Amino acid sequence: MKRREFLRNVGLGTAAAAIGCSNSGIDPNGAASSPKRPNVVFILTDDQRWDTMSCAGHPFLKTPGLDRIAAEGALFENMFVTTSLCSPSRASFLSGLYAHTHGVVNNFTDYPSEMTSFPMRLRQEGYETAYIGKWHMGEKDDSARPGFDYWVSHKGQGKYFDNTFNINGQRQVKKGYYTTRVTDMAVDWIKAGRTKPFVMVLGHKAAHTPFTPEPKYAEIFDDIDVKYPMSAFALAGKPKWVSQRIDTWHGIYGPIYGFRKKFPDTRPESVKEFAHFVRSYTATIKSIDDSVARVYEALKEIGQLDNTVLIFAGDNGMFLGEHGMTDKRTMHEESIRVPMLVRYPKMIRPGTKVPQMVLNIDLAPSVLEICRAAPLKNIHGRSWAPLFGDTSVRWRKSWYYEYNYEKQFPYTPNVRGVRTDRWKYVHYPHGDGKPDRHKAELYDLKTDSRELKNLIDDPAHAETVKNLQKELHLLMSQTGAMPDKMPLDEGIKKELPEESIQ
Repeated sequence: MKRREFLRNVGLGTAAAAIGCSNSGIDPNGAASSPKRPNVVFILTDDQRWDTMSCAGHPFLKTPGLDRIAAEGALFENMFVTTSLCSPSRASFLSGLYAHTHGVVNNFTDYPSEMTSFPMRLRQEGYETAYIGKWHMGEKDDSARPGFDYWVSHKGQGKYFDNTFNINGQRQVKKGYYTTRVTDMAVDWIKAGRTKPFVMVLGHKAAHTPFTPEPKYAEIFDDIDVKYPMSAFALAGKPKWVSQRIDTWHGIYGPIYGFRKKFPDTRPESVKEFAHFVRSYTATIKSIDDSVARVYEALKEIGQLDNTVLIFAGDNGMFLGEHGMTDKRTMHEESIRVPMLVRYPKMIRPGTKVPQMVLNIDLAPSVLEICRAAPLKNIHGRSWAPLFGDTSVRWRKSWYYEYNYEKQFPYTPNVRGVRTDRWKYVHYPHGDGKPDRHKAELYDLKTDSRELKNLIDDPAHAETVKNLQKELHLLMSQTGAMPDKMPLDEGIKKELPEESIQ
């Protein structure tokens, strides 16, 4: 059966590992029996790594708005994305599926209109739905997508200032800073007087490149001493492609330093440029924090704060010089680990911390279970709702990561890997079916959280490698990723793409 036919028949893709959701409160026709179902507000940022919140231990960034959500709800300490790239990850959040099944494997493919998302399912059950901000699937199309009663978005990446939005079919220019303008529209929609339970997804541009803080925050960190991370130049034992991309679009000597080839470059002027790069990235998150606080206050004003599942997450991480990189895509922690906070006092005790490994594919089934909606069938994700109250819940011990080579951005090869609480194994298969031509990686995260020492060639860990390879094969089989249809990897190239769509 062709993929499109399969999606049309079952509403979603294939997965042997799915557990579905509780049907508590669902009548035989799939409608929720209780009229007092919670609202859902899902705030999604772009390229925000897990440690860019003060509640996550950031050394100088203060995020009182986000900290309040963590203090009054739950902080997910180990939240990951299954593909560290914007569009694939966003589609996984909505669908509960891996990229190889939902089909959005790059930043140019739109979310399949025939594939049910969690907002679509809630709309089917009587919810009012809205999408406001960066959609980032189908770069050249700003038209309303299925499943949303209210639609505000734009073509492509959007700009940090003065954007043209499609607002329910009418294009309007909204002058001003992106984060502020989309928050204005989100707050207005919340306060407009909703008569049904509602779902609102708010998609931010920040903290995507080119990092552009709101003017009031542009110089806020100028006095902060920023140094290269420990792993920036520690590339011994890494695969060759890691050092090859140092002076490409996604390397530390790419856009920051004008594609210099000197390595390592620790001259004062270079350190200054790097520090500006990091400060600008971090400063954009101050406006995100303001946005979260404003949404919180809007919900409070209409008396719906405690009846709303308020979720905050990032679509993927971002390298700030680690491993000589300034992008994402790879399976290093800075790339795959993202923030997630959830506030819903009817279920979550204040100050809850969730240590289990949770994935972006888990969001859709979790929201639907909390809302007592009919579950999406045959998905890969599982609901994290039981983790809030039952310490005996059996949870995943490992998970599968995938990234497919993009010809538009040929600086990262195919990536396939498995992560457990302690170990990470990654390899880089070539797309022509020949044996891997890129050196694999093995890290003991218990003793080497920064992934400085690649243990792949250490005889003492040969058995661990074999076990992890078996686990990777098993996970790929369970999620329908076998046979692996990876694209042809043409190798690292130094040319810049025609468009800076990342």
